[in-house]
Amino acid sequence: MKKNYTLVNIIMFVVALLPLGYLAIVWNALPPQVPVHFDAQMKPDRISNKSELWIMSSILAGASMLVYFLLQKIYLIDPKRKNKTGIETFNKLGAGLVIFFAALNILIIISAQKAGVNLERLLFPLMGLLFVFLGNYMPALKPNYFAGIRLPWTLSDDENWRKTHQLGGKIWFWGGLVFSILSLFLPKEIILPIFITTVLIMILIPGIYSYTLFRSKLKKEGSTQ
Repeated sequence: MKKNYTLVNIIMFVVALLPLGYLAIVWNALPPQVPVHFDAQMKPDRISNKSELWIMSSILAGASMLVYFLLQKIYLIDPKRKNKTGIETFNKLGAGLVIFFAALNILIIISAQKAGVNLERLLFPLMGLLFVFLGNYMPALKPNYFAGIRLPWTLSDDENWRKTHQLGGKIWFWGGLVFSILSLFLPKEIILPIFITTVLIMILIPGIYSYTLFRSKLKKEGSTQ
C-alpha cells in the first residue's frame, strides 16, 4: 500500500513538472516578449521577457503540489476530521487539481508561443471540466473546514452536509459540463458573463437548499417540544 502511495506521489510530481519540460522544448520557438498577464476578458495586459514564464510555471507547479500534499494531510489540522476517514476522496481531489494546474500551465505557454490562440477558447472549457470533476466527488466529501460547501448549517449538521453535497454535486457536474460545451461555441464577448452566472447559480442553489433544510429542521424540533 505504501509503495503504491509513493508511486502515485511520484506520478503527480512528474505531472506538475510537465509544463516546465514543455517550456524547455518550445523555448527557442517563443518570441522574446510574451504576454504574462491577462485581464478579465482574457486579453494580454502585460508583456514581459519570456524568461518570466519560468517563474510563472514554477509557481503554478509548486502551488499544485502544495495543495496536493495539503489535502493528503488535511485530517491532521482539521478539527472535524480526527482520522483518515474519507482520505481517498481528498487524494483524488488533490490529483485532479494537479492535473488541472498542469493543463492551465501548458495553456499559458501555448498562448505565449502562438499569438493567434484565443486563451478563453481553451481556458473556459477547462474551467468547466474542473467543475465536472469537483461535482463528481462532492457527494463523497466528509464534513470538514477546508473543502466543499462550508456553511454554518452544513458544518453543524452532518445530514445537512450530506444532502447539500448530493445536490451540489449534481449541479456542479451538469453545470460544468454544459458550460464546457457551450464555451466552445459561444461568442467570446459573452463567455465571461455566462461563466460568472453559471458559477453564481452553482453556489447559490446548494446554499439556499442547505438553509431550507436548516429551517425545516428547526421547525420540526420546535413542534416536538
